[in-house]
Amino acid sequence: MIKPMLPTLHQHPPQGKDWVYEVKYDGYRCIAVLDNHNISLQSRGGTELSASFPEIVHFLKDLTLMDAWKRVLPLIIDCELTVLTSPQKANFQILQKRGRSKTKDRISKLSNEHPATLLAFDLLELKGDTLIQKKFTERKKTLFHLFEQTGLPLSPVVKNVSRLQYVPFSNNSEELWEQIKFEHGEGLIAKKINSTYSLGKRTTDWIKVKNYKAVTCFITAYQKENGYFHIGVFKGDEVEGIGLFSHGLTSEERSALIEVIKQYSYNEDAKFVYVKPGICVEIYYLEIYQNQLRHPEFSRFRFDVEVKECSLETLFKPTLPASVPITNPDKPLWEEPLVTKQAFIDFLSHCSPYMLPFLKDRAMTVIRFPHGMSGESFYQKNCPDYAPPFVETHVDQDINFILCNNMETLIWLGNQLALEFHVPFQTVLTSEPSEIVFDLDPPSKEHFSIAITGAIIMKEVFDQLGLRSFVKTSGRKGLQVYIPLPDGQFTYQDTRQFTAFIANYLVSKEPTLFTVERLKKHRGNRVYVDYVQHAEGKTIIAPYSLRGNDLPTVATPLYWREVKESLRPEEFTLFSVQERLKKLGDPFEDFATSKTTQPFQDVLSSLKQLGQ
Repeated sequence: MIKPMLPTLHQHPPQGKDWVYEVKYDGYRCIAVLDNHNISLQSRGGTELSASFPEIVHFLKDLTLMDAWKRVLPLIIDCELTVLTSPQKANFQILQKRGRSKTKDRISKLSNEHPATLLAFDLLELKGDTLIQKKFTERKKTLFHLFEQTGLPLSPVVKNVSRLQYVPFSNNSEELWEQIKFEHGEGLIAKKINSTYSLGKRTTDWIKVKNYKAVTCFITAYQKENGYFHIGVFKGDEVEGIGLFSHGLTSEERSALIEVIKQYSYNEDAKFVYVKPGICVEIYYLEIYQNQLRHPEFSRFRFDVEVKECSLETLFKPTLPASVPITNPDKPLWEEPLVTKQAFIDFLSHCSPYMLPFLKDRAMTVIRFPHGMSGESFYQKNCPDYAPPFVETHVDQDINFILCNNMETLIWLGNQLALEFHVPFQTVLTSEPSEIVFDLDPPSKEHFSIAITGAIIMKEVFDQLGLRSFVKTSGRKGLQVYIPLPDGQFTYQDTRQFTAFIANYLVSKEPTLFTVERLKKHRGNRVYVDYVQHAEGKTIIAPYSLRGNDLPTVATPLYWREVKESLRPEEFTLFSVQERLKKLGDPFEDFATSKTTQPFQDVLSSLKQLGQ
């Protein structure tokens, strides 16, 4: 058994030229041992994990057959075993479910649905020689070259076929910390560049900083046998337990808290001292899982808080940037169902990790509704003079466009009641499109089923061509089908050949259902296949943007399995979309990674040969 080196928890990362920084992932610490005959995955406590993660074992066995890897065996790598959800974050709940699975069928099913990834951050042995006395930078450099030579990912990539990926380091802790906070990651690790590897020791050469969130709640009971304090919040008039804590208290604070609990208790049995809601505390935690706090830790007493303020609603309220003041948070934007400005801004915060990648570096047009749905709206392209410094801009044809490149700008736009976000098909860094989008626009909601038929036919064609496609609601009465493209490789002239071909194919296949007729009066009850809209200077509604409708509907990414006759666009509102993200995740999660694998050049070449 190999006992790994352990970091020391600090509130802030150390600074200076002697330190570098890595993302801390929420997974299982894992020592991977590879030799010519065996693969071993050891947990921090020495448990063998191989049986629970067969896809990793198979991948590593295939690696050991490669000449480049054969030459460096036996090999020991220090890793984090994860189920990645973003380059900065892993899903511990899914990993835990996988680790607890025992039957072969269950393990096989979960390994296909939620494949795990080994994230390698240190090298302990190479060709059977120990490296633990080498400097951290030397070990890291050797590990990097091994990955580079064999074509393994040099940074974590979600849904990549490689089950072994390299964890890079950064010299800028602030920049990395912002990325981690944006993705709601677990934290970061600071490492001293000249440190050696201390087997089995907790050391200050490695410092971990956790991305804690804070909640104010109240004490409900003291558990006498283990010294834990149970905490809760109000769900309506009922008390909802949200976990228990022990860490973070000084001995004086612990003694004082126990004394107060005993003084105000209303019941006591062999295990617990019970107290009515009234003792308010602030608790740090990493995330919420099934309404329970993960890794709760005492922060401070909150004598300034009324106990009634401790509610389940407040618990799920997102933390907004302190640099963006919210004005008139109770202003109603929709009357029925009631949506306040605060609810809209909370929605933007919740969706920001999924929305911002589609806004970044795009010259946006927003539609503002300063008086909610009951008042007039207007388009805005130019950035106003009063915009705060964190708002980035881009000048094009005398228009100073807003670039929504950070959370602060997104929330600021929300406070300006910019409800709709329209983006071009290319970034300001290139004149070529980053994706193709087809807009399937039926004459009314009653004809939405024809848009579904069109999207399904499109997917069948794209699948035959080997193209990865994605689909979302328009937020109104139609659907929009996306094909990601490698950045900067294809012109709008190239894509027009393709979009015209697909649109005309739909019309020729089902002329009574589809049309490319621009004039509405000539379309009849057919779905308009808008391929002309995909052009330079044109825009499309961004994923997860609200729409200015009677209902607070959202342009919502869908899984293709959801695109069926029963689908209704009005189901996807500000309320339901937040819930579906929690339960189902983001259907556009691997949109960016699919860009590099699209065989669009092959498709384009075939079209040119056909004379299209």
